Amino acid sequence: MEITHSIGRRTRPTVTIRGYVLHPVGARLWRVTDPSGHVVGHVQAGCEAQGTRFHARRFHAASRAFLDVGAFWTVEEAVDCLRYLR
Repeated sequence: MEITHSIGRRTRPTVTIRGYVLHPVGARLWRVTDPSGHVVGHVQAGCEAQGTRFHARRFHAASRAFLDVGAFWTVEEAVDCLRYLR
């Protein structure tokens, strides 16, 4: 996992996992882009009794909503889920 900082008014870290970049869009939400810059989904962190779970979400145009496609114990697994759904 590679962490870089974007340039702007506030420095916000971006994370790269297997070529996919996670751009922070909220306190516990990241937009995931592929190596060519196309958005493939979002990863949202949520606290549960057993620990933090990372939910992979994709936009569903017909329903105009984000749909959960899986919940994982690591952010890497959530990114892999979005990667393999392409």
